[in-house]
Amino acid sequence: MDSLIMGLICIGALVLVPLILYIVMYNSLIGKKNQVEYAYSGIDVQLKKRHDLIPNLVATVRQYMEHERGLLERITELRTRAISPNLPEGERMQVESALSGALHNLMVAVENYPVLKANENFLQLQASLNEIEEQIAAARRTYNSAVTDYNNAIEMFPTNFVASTMGLKRRAVFEAEESERATPSVSQLFRQ
Repeated sequence: MDSLIMGLICIGALVLVPLILYIVMYNSLIGKKNQVEYAYSGIDVQLKKRHDLIPNLVATVRQYMEHERGLLERITELRTRAISPNLPEGERMQVESALSGALHNLMVAVENYPVLKANENFLQLQASLNEIEEQIAAARRTYNSAVTDYNNAIEMFPTNFVASTMGLKRRAVFEAEESERATPSVSQLFRQ
């Protein structure tokens, strides 16, 4: 009788231990997936703030920069694409990076307008935009950290087996565009 009980305990342990391990890994992966989604929503909040600020910035700058119309139209077009609800995540990352670059180009172009640079409304908008850009950068770092943790979990042993049964796939991190990676030419900046 004792050997029967011991046999049942051993069989129960052989079934129960892997089941418990699977549940723990499954829950861990779900937590990591949800953390990525939470971090992405944090970026979304900051991007919404930026998208709300852009029309005011464009309207203020438009008065002074009539010949910079192409840049302002590009910013407006990128903003419209970025707030499109049907834009896939990967494409949205590219549009947001392009929008960041266009806004940077706008701030460089503003250097040619001393009256605009001294305008109180513009200064306030510029400060708000700089603050939001810093918050977006922080949110992207948080997102990239969550994505890296998630990607590691779905690719490393033994959670990769559980991840494959769940159909989890790698997620892309936010990366700087090639133009943002280039070292700025200081001599070029002084010539502007």
